Amino acid sequence: MRILVVEDEHKIANAIKQGLEQERYAVDVEYDGDAGLGAALNEAYDVMIIDRMLPGSVEGLEICRQLRQAKNHTPVLLLTAKDQIKDRVEGLNSGADDYLIKPFSFEELLARVRALMRRPAAAQTNVIRVGDLKLDTISYDVERAGKKIDLSAKEFALLEYMMRNAGRVLSKDNIISHVWDFDSDILPNTVEVYMGYLRSKIDKPFSRPLLHTNRGFGYTIRDKAA
Repeated sequence: MRILVVEDEHKIANAIKQGLEQERYAVDVEYDGDAGLGAALNEAYDVMIIDRMLPGSVEGLEICRQLRQAKNHTPVLLLTAKDQIKDRVEGLNSGADDYLIKPFSFEELLARVRALMRRPAAAQTNVIRVGDLKLDTISYDVERAGKKIDLSAKEFALLEYMMRNAGRVLSKDNIISHVWDFDSDILPNTVEVYMGYLRSKIDKPFSRPLLHTNRGFGYTIRDKAA
């Protein structure tokens, strides 16, 4: 899953990025309001973490407002040093979904990010299921028919994104925009290669496939027996 961090304090931004990447998220960072707004409006993210006070012509509250005006409903966690109730109310009224006061622990930020990701109807629990395949977004355990499956970090991220969108045909561009960050070295066949890795672990050892190719359109995961 892909996360945008907009934070002008480089030390904080880079610490958040490093911590989230260790938790298997793809993370993009912008350090000012204008670049942050551009990324927020033009790229696909699953959660955005935005500092309230930012250099540039727009600050965090305005980014939230413009996102909502553009009918972009990506969950937003607003970071701020302002801890008055009126400040929290203003932040939430601007369109933010949650509010975290500095200084904060990374463990709390991670818990709030996970909570925001659970909000969509397709993911009301830490455990996502498609047929007899089960993925736990907290423990990172993956099982099919009771058999544990070991995945790399990127394989896990790809499978999680597909399972959260089970039944939808996902184009290569959809997949790249949610599973890889700006700085990743993406080759034309990168998605095909990783789909091959997943098939060898998720499908081939079992009696029926869950991963399907819609030629010319993309990939989907679904249980045809359901």
